Amino acid sequence: MRRLLTMMLMAVVVTAASAQENKYIVKTKGAKKVAVEAQPDSTNTESQAEEPQDELARYFRYVSMCDWGTGMRFMVIPDKKDMVIKTFAEAETDKMVSNLSLRHKIMVYQGHENTGGLHEHVNFRCEDDGKNYYFEVPTTSFEDYCFGKMGVPTLAYLGDVDIAIEYFKDKTLFTVADEYYVDTELDGDGFETITDVKEGTEVKVVAVGVGTRNYPVKIIVADEKGREFYQNVAISRTNSGMRDDEFGISNKKIHTFRGAFELPADNMAASAAYRKYIGLEVFTKYPTVFNDASGKPVNMGRLSTFKIMDVRAQRGTHYVKMTLRGLGSGKTYTKQVTFVSHDVSGDIAGTHEDLYDNLFTAGNPLDIPGVEKAHLLDIRKGVVRAGFSEAEVTLAMGEPTSRGDVSNELYSWVYKNPAMPYACVFFNKNTKKVRSIKK
Repeated sequence: MRRLLTMMLMAVVVTAASAQENKYIVKTKGAKKVAVEAQPDSTNTESQAEEPQDELARYFRYVSMCDWGTGMRFMVIPDKKDMVIKTFAEAETDKMVSNLSLRHKIMVYQGHENTGGLHEHVNFRCEDDGKNYYFEVPTTSFEDYCFGKMGVPTLAYLGDVDIAIEYFKDKTLFTVADEYYVDTELDGDGFETITDVKEGTEVKVVAVGVGTRNYPVKIIVADEKGREFYQNVAISRTNSGMRDDEFGISNKKIHTFRGAFELPADNMAASAAYRKYIGLEVFTKYPTVFNDASGKPVNMGRLSTFKIMDVRAQRGTHYVKMTLRGLGSGKTYTKQVTFVSHDVSGDIAGTHEDLYDNLFTAGNPLDIPGVEKAHLLDIRKGVVRAGFSEAEVTLAMGEPTSRGDVSNELYSWVYKNPAMPYACVFFNKNTKKVRSIKK
């Protein structure tokens, strides 16, 4: 915690940065090396919703332009419109400079001054070329301008990025947004939008760098299969150039941190309702598919036994991600399970919603009185033979549709389930074992 607070203080003082090795430019794997060209900002038309006042708000504090301190650092990230409207003038010559020529250069705030002209200057020193530049305030006074949200165009606040690099390092997050991005160019701004990331997917932060002026923190994450994607987010919103009401626009909230990701601490509260299931031993009632540790699908037969290791709520869905360990193999698997049925057809005719109560039974089948290990292979296949107990028939075929007396010696269980062939199982009344099966 102390280290993070130190990082926040360092974000407003001058820090050395290498122009040759820019730690702020990060890309998802697979981006291709191309010539650098002026590209539209990848997400400049989108915005975000209000961040809650919590731990993030304590570390990523909004700094009004009126309160900027000497040494605050920014990176020039030109948007498409910035290719036409120049932002900075070189102090020595008073000539306006192309934003493209300043792209990815770091500007260090040096204060503001009244030069005796109609407008005041906001001064910067460029870490990369050592030159001094200024932005001319488009009003008669700095005080009139600084209370607004316009800020200095093109500048992404590196204070947030520096703190984010430390704060999110190797963190586990959960996805929330309905779209993310993948870099397509190593040296340019090319990207692809992806919309197939399921809400609640567990991901790990693999890199943090600079995003855009509006959304300065670029967070690259990888899912359990190693697939990388990113989101540009605004956290403190310092110099974002956006009004407060713009952050509430619904189609722009994916560029707030909590509109894009969820911290484990947030998810824990939602997961608390399922803690009672952790540690239980269960077995499957029907064949199903789990995912192994690498995310690959694995077929599981009936009566496969597991211990539930974790249950994690999947935000925005009625499913949870259940982590289980095989009692026989010791291997770890995951399964998306629901505790609330949303399918009126239930689990009929092979259509399974993976409802917990339909999928699992608590305990171990071999601990059930009357179940013999030698019969387990047949039971898993749904096969019933003479000599099986009532418990074994129930495990193999489920509950009968009807029961009845046949004679002084026999009683029957009849199965007329549409999902399985007709069967009538006859039991000996004295032994309560199967005498014969009629199909």
